[in-house]
Amino acid sequence: MTDWLTRFMEYLSVERGLSPNTRESYQRDLETFREWMRKTNAAFLMEQATRKDITAYLLALREAGRASSTISRNLASLRSLYQFLFKESAIAADPTLNVEGPKIEKRLPKVLSVDEVKDLLQAPDLTTAVGLRDRAMLELLYATGLRVSELVSIGLADVNLNAGFLKCVGKGSKERIIPVGEFAKVALLAYLESARAHLERNQQSDALFLNHLGQPMSRQGFWKILKRYAKNLHIVKDITPHTLRHSFATHLLERGADLRSVQEMLGHADISTTQIYTHVTHGRLREMYAAAHPRA
Repeated sequence: MTDWLTRFMEYLSVERGLSPNTRESYQRDLETFREWMRKTNAAFLMEQATRKDITAYLLALREAGRASSTISRNLASLRSLYQFLFKESAIAADPTLNVEGPKIEKRLPKVLSVDEVKDLLQAPDLTTAVGLRDRAMLELLYATGLRVSELVSIGLADVNLNAGFLKCVGKGSKERIIPVGEFAKVALLAYLESARAHLERNQQSDALFLNHLGQPMSRQGFWKILKRYAKNLHIVKDITPHTLRHSFATHLLERGADLRSVQEMLGHADISTTQIYTHVTHGRLREMYAAAHPRA
């Protein structure tokens, strides 16, 4: 199976163009399934799996208390592998065919209010290089709705402040162009002119955002920075980089942006993914109505 797994991972990279993070997720799910099967059959090979095996594994995940979203993701990983093996004639039938995953309840994303976002953006100390960097990253994240993986992957050549846009590569290696607002432009200029060279420490990096060692900022590094600012501001909501992405989309729609434009900026392949934000805005409308209407 090691050979087939290697070939499958190459297929995900070369033919489907999936990102390293997505490929790692697939590989982790598949190796977990294989190890689970080998507890009862040490010589188990993935191409030997049956529909009964797949169903039993999903049941075991549920009994272990795994979330419905986690179980669905594992099933999706298995489906992708076995569809690949079937196309390659490595198996006679796809064992995941007609296997039903759990129903996933769509939860509305958590968003910050405009005032909470404002407080967060103003939190960094602009008298320091690190503060200038943090302000630029926060402003850019809220101004563009980027995923954190996209934010930390931006290179110097991807930003055109004169034209007011940046280029990023999202899921499936799809490239998109996103406008950058005036506040984000000002923050980026301040960072580039007064802070980045100090952080770079003569290491000649092409990455836009650098950590205190002069290396490209990591997703985990930025997540910790964001958590620290939220804690200092006593924001009780659980804030992640994705919270600013959700807030970006919600605030745009609340102010009249059309769904297709927001879909394009977020890099969603399917507009149904973007439509969840209309539920958020409708929810806000109901709250406002209930609070303001005398006979609500």
